[in-house]
Amino acid sequence: MVLSVTSGVAVWLIDRRDFQTLGDALWWALVTLATVGYGDIVPHTAWGRVVGSVVIVLGVTFLSVLTAVITSHFVSSDQTGRMEEAEVARRADEEDTRLLVREVLDRLDELERRLPPG
Repeated sequence: MVLSVTSGVAVWLIDRRDFQTLGDALWWALVTLATVGYGDIVPHTAWGRVVGSVVIVLGVTFLSVLTAVITSHFVSSDQTGRMEEAEVARRADEEDTRLLVREVLDRLDELERRLPPG
């Protein structure tokens, strides 16, 4: 919002011919930052286009960063869930292995007891 208002006020002060009201300038800034760009109001002066170029780059950059942050959050959440599931499975496998080894050792002990001494 701050960037939108700042851009709108800046272009209104710089290019009064194309942005006769502050409302028009704010509308243009919001639409340009959102990368919609209706084209109903456009700057024609060099300085107006400079502000417009900066606003376009910032709008695209902001949306890209926002998308990356949201995607990163989802990926991180998914990875955390998968790591927890893998840890639970690893612990279960370890317990199964321990039980199996204990069973084998018990059977060996039983076999040793049955063997004749000597």
